[in-house]
Amino acid sequence: MMPVQEPTTPQATWSRSAERIMAAINRDPLTAPHALRNDALLALSVAAFAAATAQFVDDGRTPDTLGWALLLVSHVPLVWRRRRPVLVLLAVIGCVFPYHFLDYPHTAGTQAAYVALYTVAVTGRPLRTVLVGIGVITMAVCVLLTISAQEALGLLKASGWVVAVLFLGVDVRFYRQYVASIVERAERAERTREEEARRRVAEERLRIAQDLHDLLAHSITLIGVQTSVAAHVLSADPERLDRETVAKALDDIAETCRSARGELRTTLEVLREHGPPDARGPLPGLDGLPDLAEAARLAGARVEQTVRIRQAPPAVGAAAYRIVQEALTNAVRHAGPEPAVRVALEERQGALHLSVRDDGTGPAAGGTPGFGLVGMRERARSVGGTLDAGPRTGGGFEVRAVLPLTTTGERTG
Repeated sequence: MMPVQEPTTPQATWSRSAERIMAAINRDPLTAPHALRNDALLALSVAAFAAATAQFVDDGRTPDTLGWALLLVSHVPLVWRRRRPVLVLLAVIGCVFPYHFLDYPHTAGTQAAYVALYTVAVTGRPLRTVLVGIGVITMAVCVLLTISAQEALGLLKASGWVVAVLFLGVDVRFYRQYVASIVERAERAERTREEEARRRVAEERLRIAQDLHDLLAHSITLIGVQTSVAAHVLSADPERLDRETVAKALDDIAETCRSARGELRTTLEVLREHGPPDARGPLPGLDGLPDLAEAARLAGARVEQTVRIRQAPPAVGAAAYRIVQEALTNAVRHAGPEPAVRVALEERQGALHLSVRDDGTGPAAGGTPGFGLVGMRERARSVGGTLDAGPRTGGGFEVRAVLPLTTTGERTG
């Protein structure tokens, strides 16, 4: 495939040239690439211009060998103007003052001084620039007063060029600082966007991990209980096998597997989704609570459910669904055989009050704590709610949550 060549129209050429010029103006002179080479070329160009001026401008006597030597040598320090601007200025002045004192063409001898003054202004603080400008003008006037008051007066009249060069350098310095601040703000904003994107990815991973934990813990617990029922029937009295009970237990296991597989597929689709995070399908909500209760009943729990709320925001409904799912899973796993579980949800004072209590024995003492309670608290906190869980005074275990029904900007899931 042949590379596409950019158009070479005069407008395109002028645009590229203008971009290069603006890039050179905006670039920090202390960090610019090829600084020594560029300054050497600049010194050579300014020296050539000064030599041509000395040939064609008649404002002093024609330079002789000494005059040409002073004129050309005054441009040599410009090669190092970025590294030591003040020293370069003093070196230039040391060559230019004898040149002017001997009355060689004065216009030709000012070019190197102007470049050195500009460098001092553009690379230093304004206070240093002002002091250097005052010092240069004062020293020049004092030297010329020893020669001729008329020459000193003429220098004062021409000092406006010195002030103009210094102001130009200061203005360019401020402009570069302004451009650098804009670039820095843009880079900081880009870093902030990247950090926000990473934070959202981390939150999404946490949501997926919580969903997978709730789903797998619930489904595996039910499958384990139903498998135990089938194994008990098979081993209790092999000669009088209750085939109907075994078949029902196996059907329940198959149904649980199908439900888990479908919800697992829905959850993992987020990992394959290339669109926005909000386009991840409907969240589980309050309408799924009867299925949770029925699944717990199939596992042997005696579930009584009371729901006195018609609807809730999707995030709150999803959090309530996951909390009830985890609480029922814990009840089936830890409350003992055939526990009585009461699930209650009602709306009071603009909040969803949720409780899941059982009459079982609770987790075994000294057991390894899991992530269930931590996950439930994270679910409640994600929508601005609170959750408490612990043993009941009369026996059993209870989970209580308060989820506000008016939520803004919370993480869903």
